[in-house]
Amino acid sequence: MKKDKNLSNLTVLDTRKKSITRLTRSSKVFKTIVSTILERKGEKIVSLDLRKIPEAVADFFIICEATNSTQLKAIADYIEFEVKEKCGEIAYKHEGRQAQQWILIDYVNIVVHIMLPEPRKFYRLEEMWSDASSLEHND
Repeated sequence: MKKDKNLSNLTVLDTRKKSITRLTRSSKVFKTIVSTILERKGEKIVSLDLRKIPEAVADFFIICEATNSTQLKAIADYIEFEVKEKCGEIAYKHEGRQAQQWILIDYVNIVVHIMLPEPRKFYRLEEMWSDASSLEHND
């Protein structure tokens, strides 16, 4: 049987396993990400707790807005720097740095979405994951 080319690309998900440690909003890595976004003046910060959703690919999504592409990149770069320095964790993957509309940083159990306002309005992640409990983190 011939394997669908698109499905074969999904095998990377097999290597991406959630860690055994259950994260909470009090976890050091979670708090580091949120405080870093606040330091770089990210706006409309929301976390979605996905732990009770069986289909979820992570325990948490952290979503925020940047006002322009320069700030978008600065927030993403600073998150990766601070999480490595303070928590010793390196992102499993990041995407979107070229297009500079939406940068995703994947820490396996936490996925950070840094978005410009238009893509955030268009994709409406909070609505897509409306079964998750959400919490705002704006100072």
